[in-house]
Amino acid sequence: MKKMFGAALALLLGAQAAPHAQVANLGWMSGHWRTADGATEEDWTAPRAGMMLGTSRTIQGGIAREYEFLRLQAGADGVPVYWASPNGIAPVGFRLSRAGPASATFDNPDHDYPQRISYRRDGEALVATISAIDDSRATSWTYRRH
Repeated sequence: MKKMFGAALALLLGAQAAPHAQVANLGWMSGHWRTADGATEEDWTAPRAGMMLGTSRTIQGGIAREYEFLRLQAGADGVPVYWASPNGIAPVGFRLSRAGPASATFDNPDHDYPQRISYRRDGEALVATISAIDDSRATSWTYRRH
């Protein structure tokens, strides 16, 4: 009985650690998004060939202060990975840890900061949040389709 319970628990935990979502399920992120003040914008292509590509930039005083190249693509195990390359540094991967019909959370507990990147649709808004793995030190951006 203990072995069956342990096997069932391992199976359940494994299912939670490796969501069944595919990049195709993240199409709700696609579009051209901009913050209300227009300073930050993020663009995501529609899922195609198992990949979504994104860019982000923040403009202050007419000068691009930050930029980022983004990619969503299945990892070796089929679970989507969010690859971020801010300001031209080498890409860092964040593995999908949770997904819903209009939400996705990507984690990399070994990265300094952020360790978690989350997106969710809130009606016509797209909310992006970065944080530590325990959700502390959170910073969010609310985008509207532009």
